[in-house]
Amino acid sequence: MPETRLAPLASPFEDRDGDKLREECGLFGVIGLTDAANFVALGLHALQHRGQEAGGIVTYDADSGFHSSKKLGYVRDNFTTADSMAELPGRIGIGHVRYSTAGGKGATALRDVQPFLADLAMGSMALAHNGNLTNALSIRRELIERGSVFNSSSDTEAVVHLMARGFHRTIADRMKEALRRVEGAFAIVCMTETQLIGCRDPLGVRPLVLGRLGEGWMLASETCALDIVGAEFVREILPGEMVIIDDRGVHSSAPFETQRPRFCIFEHVYFSRPDSVIGGRSVYESRRQIGVELAREAPVEADLVCAVPDSGTPAAIGYSQESGIPFAMGIIRNQYVGRTFIEPTEQIRNMGVRLKLNVNRALVRGKRVVLVDDSVVRGTTSMKIKEMILDAGAREVHFRIASPPTAWPCFYGVDTPDKDKLLASHMTEDEMCAHLGVDSLRFVSLDGLYRAVGEAEGRDPGKPQYCDACFSGEYPIQPSDMIESGRISLKAAE
Repeated sequence: MPETRLAPLASPFEDRDGDKLREECGLFGVIGLTDAANFVALGLHALQHRGQEAGGIVTYDADSGFHSSKKLGYVRDNFTTADSMAELPGRIGIGHVRYSTAGGKGATALRDVQPFLADLAMGSMALAHNGNLTNALSIRRELIERGSVFNSSSDTEAVVHLMARGFHRTIADRMKEALRRVEGAFAIVCMTETQLIGCRDPLGVRPLVLGRLGEGWMLASETCALDIVGAEFVREILPGEMVIIDDRGVHSSAPFETQRPRFCIFEHVYFSRPDSVIGGRSVYESRRQIGVELAREAPVEADLVCAVPDSGTPAAIGYSQESGIPFAMGIIRNQYVGRTFIEPTEQIRNMGVRLKLNVNRALVRGKRVVLVDDSVVRGTTSMKIKEMILDAGAREVHFRIASPPTAWPCFYGVDTPDKDKLLASHMTEDEMCAHLGVDSLRFVSLDGLYRAVGEAEGRDPGKPQYCDACFSGEYPIQPSDMIESGRISLKAAE
């Protein structure tokens, strides 16, 4: 009889209920430095929070050509040994860490791991992408009808095929031609034998920054990745800008029609590391200021302010500072939780949150606790944390959320559940409070969030300064594939 393969039991150490938003992907590129792969690996370490499913590095060496290494799992497990780095020689390289925001949502397949390496008529290139192309399915169908053969489920491969079918004589020009065909949000790094190329979508939804170290140049998703290698932050790549870096320096062009930028506001709330800088503003300071706005908008009598670590910590500090309620570490995060060889029982699987977070029982017992978290998605994690706090003896639990209610899915590179699975899509704030069983629940207002990130007058409803579609339902880029499939209908104009 053939062997029966059973689906593996879910690890109790992993978030299987989709109650946290996945952090997109991370990019890092280097040109002009000996052993470029070492710098790429360090940069990916700093960007690990943006993608923890898999990572890949491609380099080019003048003597031995292109080299590629793609691995499932963490950067620390795959790109830290001398042997692994010796397989990636050269003075130019790019890397990528991944979450499956497009393509298959099951276990990551090695074929979907970027960067993608391709041979074109004018030479070879490697390409990596952060974001999501909202018309990738229609382009994919068109290309397959014209004879293209796809090897992955990633939307990024559509760009590679468009470039392969282009008419221009340089890879950079073919890249411009291809990107003019696609819709959506993207930050892209590409490398040839002699060039490092970076490009952002016309609205600048996804981030990309330029750095310099000695004679070398770098492109990265966040400034914290430049810090780890000791590079100088030069500037952000502008929305709709393409930069080509070679031995003559940095060359800038504008391949797209100029549009009003709409950077993703959730980068300030959650995705970016707090030690990064966005638009000249500290991410940590933005998050602390969200807490200040929350304290002004939603005061409460309480004894302690506690964060749901780690993403809620800066906002909790801000809430404490503004309200005068002491900040305390009421919940402790286990930093060493990872994959396990344990085959868990049902009882152990139900302990998933407790394996990551533990309540400081002696601190919260008998206290009225303000819990500050970054968001509420499905509400399952919030429910479990509330139960843990009450089990530890807290008198009251008041949730304060450092983002407006997430009521709409993101189609621009963030792995959010379908709309009907988002708690805020079908419940009011009061209904969510009753559902979670907490003493009070308040979200920062959309205007409060805008003020926290530096917009003193709040959100301009006629011309929103950021992409905030997950809160407002106002999509700055039409999600063509989702509309065609019937998965989403756009919010009617008010």
